[in-house]
Amino acid sequence: MSKKILNIFKAAIISLIVAFLFVIITCITLSKIGKEKINTAIYLLKVITVNEQNIKGVQPVLEGNVLINYPTYGSKYATIKIDSIGLELPVYYGANYTILKSGVAHDENSFFPGEGGSIILAGHNFSSFLGDLPEAKIGDKIELETNYGNFTYEIYDTKIVKETAVDEVPIQDEKEILMIYTCWPINNIGHASERYVVYANLLEE
Repeated sequence: MSKKILNIFKAAIISLIVAFLFVIITCITLSKIGKEKINTAIYLLKVITVNEQNIKGVQPVLEGNVLINYPTYGSKYATIKIDSIGLELPVYYGANYTILKSGVAHDENSFFPGEGGSIILAGHNFSSFLGDLPEAKIGDKIELETNYGNFTYEIYDTKIVKETAVDEVPIQDEKEILMIYTCWPINNIGHASERYVVYANLLEE
């Protein structure tokens, strides 16, 4: 009798474990699906909102330090050049996997060139993207040729920071600072826990 009860108890434990694992897997799956849907909705909302302006033929214009009519999310709005390392890449508004495969991504939470605040750009550490960024030296010039004006910056500092150190790439509106980062080390394969950051001040428009 006791053996039968023991077998029933074991079967019940196994059933509970299977049910628990099923619930966990289901929750994780639903969470991922929900997140993807939310991100897609936000992306489409941005595209639709800005496209209404594009239909009217409105182009970005800088008035003082305020940009009127922002570029469409996901569109190329500038070219970045660092002649000292032979770098020339397209810059796209927004930051997602698709953009990062095409060129340099502009963090949509940061300012645009000419607006007087933090500009945050990011790119892969591949040789065809920002793989040579660590070769840039303090004093080197960075050019951003946008579709509403050209801007020149001078590198004043470089750092290697943790990927979680958001305070090392602060968004502020007191001074126009260009910050460009890529994964570190440069020859890293897979997930990198550090970032190489270049800091540059605006020189002229």
